[in-house]
Amino acid sequence: EENMTVTEDFSRVENTYQMEAEVCIIFSDFGKMQNVCNLLIEKLGTSVTINPPHFYHTPEAIDTLRRQVCVTAVGNTRRKAQEVCRLFGQALGKPLLIKEEETKEWGGHIDSHLLHSADSQTLQERIQNATAYASCRVFAVFEIKGKENRRNKLL
Repeated sequence: EENMTVTEDFSRVENTYQMEAEVCIIFSDFGKMQNVCNLLIEKLGTSVTINPPHFYHTPEAIDTLRRQVCVTAVGNTRRKAQEVCRLFGQALGKPLLIKEEETKEWGGHIDSHLLHSADSQTLQERIQNATAYASCRVFAVFEIKGKENRRNKLL
């Protein structure tokens, strides 16, 4: 209910009353949005008009994306360092320093000043324009252990 607003308008036309309602719903799941739209069209037929969706990202969703990208970058760095250590017969130890060097973000919103209005775009174009992308470059220093030292510690 907190993600839905309903505006109703009652009017009298000759001897009948007419009601128009506008329902605005914020969905966080594209599939659920499609299911609700399909259900409304199925139940209400031509008496319902579904406007094209407006896509956007909440600040919380963008923050989550930033964190996920950074964590993934650190994980990728660790895996690459492990491969290099294996190549030289070494073992990767704990991280000594991890620094986020560069973060880039692009996309993620529909600019209302685009040449094509949002109404003239296909659903795929609207989704593509609203998709957020991010990349992160990290610098990491790891401790390197010789495999011989590890074996001696185990004995």
